[in-house]
Amino acid sequence: MNVILITGGSDGIGAEMACQLAARHKAGLALVLAGRSQEKLDAVAAQCRALGSEVLTVAMDMAVEAQCRGLVAQAVQRFGRIDALVNNAGISAQANFADVKAQDLHWYMDLMQVNLWGSVWCTHEALPHLKQARGRIVAVGSLAGLIGVPGRTAYSATKFAMTGFFEALRAELKPAGVSVTIAYPGAVDTRIRYRGYAANGQPAGASGLKEDDMMSVEECARLIVDGMEHRQREVVMTAKGKVGRFIKLFAPGIVEDMALKALKEEVRPH
Repeated sequence: MNVILITGGSDGIGAEMACQLAARHKAGLALVLAGRSQEKLDAVAAQCRALGSEVLTVAMDMAVEAQCRGLVAQAVQRFGRIDALVNNAGISAQANFADVKAQDLHWYMDLMQVNLWGSVWCTHEALPHLKQARGRIVAVGSLAGLIGVPGRTAYSATKFAMTGFFEALRAELKPAGVSVTIAYPGAVDTRIRYRGYAANGQPAGASGLKEDDMMSVEECARLIVDGMEHRQREVVMTAKGKVGRFIKLFAPGIVEDMALKALKEEVRPH
C-alpha cells in the first residue's frame, strides 16, 4: 500500500490533491491528512474513502514541533510506512513592510514558524521512513519564493527559505533515491489570501492580488500530483513565472515591474 502524508489537507490545494490521488489509486492508497479543522478534515476524508482509499486524519497546529513530529509518528503507527510527504500547509500575508508597526512585527516570525519550520520538522521526522521507501518529498512553495513580490515581504521570505532548504535537501537525498519536488504555484483560486495576515497581524479578509487570471485549484493540484509521481525536480506553474524567472537573471527591474502589475492598485506601495 502506498502511504502519502499531506499537511494542509483540510481544504484548498491539499484537499484537492488528496481527492485526486484517491481517484487515481483507489484501494491501493492510504492517506494521512493533517490540518487545523477536524470538521473539514472529516469532509475530505469521506470523499477519499468513497473512492476506496484508507484515511487517517490528524487535527494539529503546524507551528508546534511536537505536533509535527507526532503527526509522522501517528502515520507510521497506523500504516507502518511513509512513501510520500507533501509539505503543503501554509499561511499567506499581504502587507507593505512600512505599514507594519513594531509591535505587530512578530507575525513575520509566526509565518516562518508555519511555512518553513512546520515543513522542516515534518520532513526531519519522516526522513528515515522516506529513505527506507526510496520515497518522495513535495514542498509546495510559491512563485513568491522565486521572485520577490511587493507587499509580500514576509510571505516571500518564508517561501524563499523553503526553496533554499529543499533544494539543498534534494542534493543530500539524491544518493538515497528520495526525490524532492518543489512546486511554485502563482495565484490559485483558494481562500488562502483572505485568511492570511494583514499589516496588523489579523486575517486580511480580502486579496491584494488581481484575481481575473487565477489557476483553478483542480489544475494546480493535478500539476503537483503529476510532478510528484514523475519525480520532477520543479513544477513552475505559469508561463509568466517561467519567463519571469529567466528574465530576473538579466533584467531584474523588468521582473519587479511585472510583480507590481500583479497587485491591485490600492495595495501598491507609494
